[in-house]
Amino acid sequence: MQIDEQRIAEPGLVVLDITAADEDTLYAVMDGLQQQWATSGITPVRRLPGEPGVRARVYADVHRPGPVE
Repeated sequence: MQIDEQRIAEPGLVVLDITAADEDTLYAVMDGLQQQWATSGITPVRRLPGEPGVRARVYADVHRPGPVE
């Protein structure tokens, strides 16, 4: 999957490709990231045929905090 250059056009913007053993773990990581920083939230889960685990891509702005509760 190609990274959209606009998503990382300035310092502090990152693209995180996450691989986990299962969907529950993947969702927990994405939720933790969105609590810490402004992110693209819970994104679709992908499975690659013949490869173990599940994957997701998250975009984050590490200069902006996540939602305040």
